[in-house]
Amino acid sequence: MPKRVLQGVVVSDKNDKTIVVQVERRYTHPLFKKTVRRTKKYHAHDEANKFKVGDKVSIQESAPISKNKRWTVVETKV
Repeated sequence: MPKRVLQGVVVSDKNDKTIVVQVERRYTHPLFKKTVRRTKKYHAHDEANKFKVGDKVSIQESAPISKNKRWTVVETKV
């Protein structure tokens, strides 16, 4: 089964080898037919500490690395 890949924006890089990525998804509300934005934050593994706040990145699902980390950074999106 392929691993999920999500795109988001780095909102925190204060932890060592960890970044927090905010991913936004949009969907149409079933009753009101209005587009709704939902955001969720994911902790992702950044081995080299090279990503900073505001960077657009892709993250990929992985085996658990710590209590909260289940994602790794794949690449930067420009």
